[in-house]
Amino acid sequence: MSINLQKGQKIDLTKPGQGLKGVMVGLGWDEAKRSFFSRSQTIDCDASVILLGEDGKLVSRREKEYLVYFGNLRHSSGAIIHQGDNLTGEGDGDDEEIMVNLPLVPQNIARLVFVVNIYDAGNKKQHFGMIQNAFIRLVNMDTMQEICRYDLSEKYDGMEGLIVAEIYRYGGEWKFNAIGQPVQRAGNLDYIVSNYR
Repeated sequence: MSINLQKGQKIDLTKPGQGLKGVMVGLGWDEAKRSFFSRSQTIDCDASVILLGEDGKLVSRREKEYLVYFGNLRHSSGAIIHQGDNLTGEGDGDDEEIMVNLPLVPQNIARLVFVVNIYDAGNKKQHFGMIQNAFIRLVNMDTMQEICRYDLSEKYDGMEGLIVAEIYRYGGEWKFNAIGQPVQRAGNLDYIVSNYR
């Protein structure tokens, strides 16, 4: 049975005896209804994972080692694989999916931070106030059962990105934290990444 999380709520993913290994992290969103006269472009949201060490900083200076996104779909360890870019967010269910094999995550990675940003938001004059029904969910890859879901229901007018959630190590176990922190300037993913340098 899936758990519906609230902002700031945490859950254990690898309690002894549960044996959870592979998780699918699904992120979804819909474009809010536009007025009949609106001519704005389609909103292109991108899901990414920023990889941090114990100190809360990027695990490497090399982008391919600290970031999994549409331009680097697979981490060198094979533990984190992005399933590809969805340019429109159309349709039901997950818009972008990221697979995480927890036992394969290198020991120097303590946190996997999941973010969503609107590509080129500033130039397109787009923000998360134009997005609705945003969510993140975790699915057990062995059973295909949803473990938990976090619906981002706050108003995010003027914000170009969201730090959605994180999977992190604590006491030898993996945990999940629902964050939901808006980021004002995030049309370029590097704006979010720079917070962790």
